[in-house]
Amino acid sequence: MDMPAAHIPSQVAELKEQLAAQKIPVADDQVEQLDLYRRLFWSWNERMNLTRHTTLEKFVGRDVVDSYELSKLLEQGERVLDVGTGGGVPGIVIAILRSDLVVNVCDSTQKKARAVEAIVADLGMAVRVYPNRAEEVLEITTFDTLVARALAPLAKVLGWLGPRWDAFDRLLLIKGRAWVDERNEARQLGLMRGLQLRKAATYESPGSGNCRKSFPM
Repeated sequence: MDMPAAHIPSQVAELKEQLAAQKIPVADDQVEQLDLYRRLFWSWNERMNLTRHTTLEKFVGRDVVDSYELSKLLEQGERVLDVGTGGGVPGIVIAILRSDLVVNVCDSTQKKARAVEAIVADLGMAVRVYPNRAEEVLEITTFDTLVARALAPLAKVLGWLGPRWDAFDRLLLIKGRAWVDERNEARQLGLMRGLQLRKAATYESPGSGNCRKSFPM
């Protein structure tokens, strides 16, 4: 039986070149797995809105770069939850880049969670997919680190997770230039009490000109 993404051409050689251009160290088997993930991701995107990054340049420059920058901040063997994973970014990409991690993903949109479950199955990966909001997942299990990209303004994220600070050690968020305004809003709403916010990494999104940052809390 053909893979669901059989109609999307493989671009392993091109992908390897672009990863090298971004100085992302990957083994040959990881490049192949990333390429298969890309094909599955885009195949599901034809049926539902999972991503606008449907060129190889955007897949590497946005999805893989963001995931790689987060992966560098994670310690050996951490239990990680990707909050609001959408189509599997950054969680699945992190799992491909860092096989030592225990990666879980969640999304409260049922059809997106089902798509990611199918992608994980086709990849043969041991990534657990929760079809739930992060708050619900944190009621039943704990994690070392939560990661998220393009989730919501900081105040909303802190409001959602505030009751469950005891269920994880830190939160890594990818934010753009508006992070200062978001931090000020969260402070005005009294959501920053007892929390430490600091910049963990700064990098450019290739081809976008945007400065993106990830933060632990």
